[in-house]
Amino acid sequence: MTDVAVTSPIERIARVLAAEERSPNGEGPDWSDGPVATEVDAVWRRETGRALAVLKTLREATPEMIDAGRDAGDDPAEIWAAMVRAAIGQRISPDAT
Repeated sequence: MTDVAVTSPIERIARVLAAEERSPNGEGPDWSDGPVATEVDAVWRRETGRALAVLKTLREATPEMIDAGRDAGDDPAEIWAAMVRAAIGQRISPDAT
């Protein structure tokens, strides 16, 4: 069973964006503790516009995401997680400008 989030995707993305700006190791597991977390709590709402833009880009799945979703079974949470994992695993095309 996939974990089910209690906060909205926009809030979670906004918090990560805010943490990335405030901590050299914002991607690490410890950004949610200490002074960076306090700063993130204070400013994450400023990042909601960028977070929404990020989330909107996921409206169109890639072929790899679709395949991963099909292979994930019937649980919508598992399908979503599989599709996002596939997106994370994709790399930028060398032809991209």
